[in-house]
Amino acid sequence: MKIEIISGSPRSNSLTKRVALNLKNWFENNTHHEIGLLDMRDWNLPTFIKVFVSVDNTPDEFKPLAKRVFEADGFILISPEYNGSYSPAMKCLLDHFPKQHHKPFGIVTASPGAFGGMRAAQQLLLLVPALFGIASPYLLVVPTVDKKFDETGKLLDESLQNNIHNFVTEYLWLSENLVEEKRNV
Repeated sequence: MKIEIISGSPRSNSLTKRVALNLKNWFENNTHHEIGLLDMRDWNLPTFIKVFVSVDNTPDEFKPLAKRVFEADGFILISPEYNGSYSPAMKCLLDHFPKQHHKPFGIVTASPGAFGGMRAAQQLLLLVPALFGIASPYLLVVPTVDKKFDETGKLLDESLQNNIHNFVTEYLWLSENLVEEKRNV
């Protein structure tokens, strides 16, 4: 299975990237799945103009991105909270691609604040069905993210380990079952 983790902050000092690195490392060390990390800082997408309906129908500069999105079996969205919602850069990325019919989505939010981006998580729960995706019911919400992970993604606060375990376990159950069912149809 191919899973793309989308680190949604375009900021140079992104704190959500720390969580993305941690999860990528966890998946690589504990599963046989192919894990990618799409960092919004690497893609300067224009404001939405059109849907890229195929890799061939994508502007050359974004073809590598389109290939990864089209080949993904599932996604994990990691976003900071901006004014009570998720990252506009992530929304811009998702708007450039067709609906993600029956693909699993994991939702992760992170914030240096005490609520961990909970309002952004609620907004992402509304976005995923609009994409025709299926959201894993177990969210990973990370308050005081700057104290939980270092710049390399290393977990600094072991009290979060159980939350990470529950998130990835539930996401894997959902995604493995959905992908297997799609292959058997």
